[in-house]
Amino acid sequence: MRPGPYERHRELLHHAVQAVAAGERCAPFTETTWRGAADAGMRSTRTAAKVFGSLLGRAFDLDQPGELGRVATETSPYGTAMGIGYPRCDPAVLLAAAGRATAGWRVAGLHHRTGLVLEMLRRLNTRSHELALAVHHTTGQPLPVAFRAAGPRAQDRALEAVAQAFAESERVPAGLRREETRRRGQPLPVCGTSTLVPRGVSLLIGCPDYPLWNGYPGLFTSLVTGNPVVVAPHPRSVLPLAITVRIAREVLAEAGQDPDVVTLAVAEPGERLHQRLATDPAVRIVDFTGSGRFADWLRQHACQAAVFATRTGLNTVIVDSTDDYRGLLGGLALALCRCSGTARTTPQNILVPASGFDTDEGAKSLREFGADLAEAVDRLLAHPARVARLVGALPGDEVRAALEEAGRYGSVVHASQPLSLPGRPVVDVRSPLVVRLGARHERVYTREWPGPVAFLVGTESTAHSLDLFRRTVGRHGALFAAVHSTDPLVLAAVETAALDAGVHLVENVADDLPADPSSAIADLPGAGAHFVTGRFRVLRSRHASAPAARESADALLDV
Repeated sequence: MRPGPYERHRELLHHAVQAVAAGERCAPFTETTWRGAADAGMRSTRTAAKVFGSLLGRAFDLDQPGELGRVATETSPYGTAMGIGYPRCDPAVLLAAAGRATAGWRVAGLHHRTGLVLEMLRRLNTRSHELALAVHHTTGQPLPVAFRAAGPRAQDRALEAVAQAFAESERVPAGLRREETRRRGQPLPVCGTSTLVPRGVSLLIGCPDYPLWNGYPGLFTSLVTGNPVVVAPHPRSVLPLAITVRIAREVLAEAGQDPDVVTLAVAEPGERLHQRLATDPAVRIVDFTGSGRFADWLRQHACQAAVFATRTGLNTVIVDSTDDYRGLLGGLALALCRCSGTARTTPQNILVPASGFDTDEGAKSLREFGADLAEAVDRLLAHPARVARLVGALPGDEVRAALEEAGRYGSVVHASQPLSLPGRPVVDVRSPLVVRLGARHERVYTREWPGPVAFLVGTESTAHSLDLFRRTVGRHGALFAAVHSTDPLVLAAVETAALDAGVHLVENVADDLPADPSSAIADLPGAGAHFVTGRFRVLRSRHASAPAARESADALLDV
């Protein structure tokens, strides 16, 4: 007899559960890829390119209910004609189908659900290069970056979320046994059951720049805990999540489950589909990573649902002093250039005392620091091959408008200039814009600016920088922060402020903000363990044990 999905992936799951519990790195997909992608069953880059090409200009079939027509919303920043027609389905029909699938998915049980989710991840792993091409052509990310954000590393991140969801769900005891005191003081044995009840239909609102990296934790955590998922991608980045949905539906159908446990909801941008779905009474969970403005809107209007909204916010660097000035410049230049400012760790605000700061090369003024940073950026982008690996194409007119507008608010330290990609003369690639502002221009640097826009903010002192960081990030959110200081007291103060603001912190790292400093251990968005436990309730049923029940009845007759 062929083993079921849970039995096939039991060892992988238990290894992941143990690693997450111990705070250790869990990267089986990445490590397997290092040993040999072909041995792991991963399609080659050549095969992936052919499969990706076969999707272009055609209808993307999913066999979903309520289909009204087709919609194509994507344009590749690299000039490739996409023209993929996704099913445009009636949102009410999709939600009704997800609701009907809920009971069967709940009855499937934790172990079977988890096994099927792990099978989905395994199949996604074999399609890693195809997913990377999808991310590359919809977000503008360089292909190596897209592979990291959509391939084995993203699958490892998803596995960590699955492991935490499994562990938290299994923690709920199936049976209850206790003694309660009756009126006569005699113990009454009581037994019962605990049942994990999913909250209901889950909505995943896709991120335009990192649709899989940001989307997988919510998607797979909801599935493991028994909630069907409606996936609503950003109109600019549909294909990566559409491929994911197709694979999930195939796995479900092969296992005899209702494929409508996972569905795709796509519409023209003007239809405001995300808002309509998020506020529908049938939706009980909403996942979103993106702008603070929409995150706040969700928390205010999606009152019927548990909202897990992570704000990209104002990634901030605090500069106090350094004993590696050239490393600081190189790390900041790299962080500003990476992925045209769309990386999760790209700093927007760099807070520096206007009077300057101490370095291993002597005191540096704010102006000197700005000039040296601009030189470091130009030196980094001097090689076209490095540009191709590091800097992505601008994804839309919104970023171009931001680059033009931001330069009008202060002194331009580094102007955004067009860059050339080898063999792609028509692709719009730009260097980062760095603008020097005073601390009083808070109205400007507390906006979330898309693309490669950064502000060098002159403050009164490091203490003032710390106060600005605490106040602006506390109000507008952020994913990451960094500090450079040789003073242990300053480092301790910034660490406390980062804990208060709820952001990851990098201290004195030359590569100032790595691609994702938290990726070694699962960073569940927003609410920690509640990111899992908020997706289900535990309902208990209690009754007196059979002998005790008979004794109680006899006692009543004696009275």
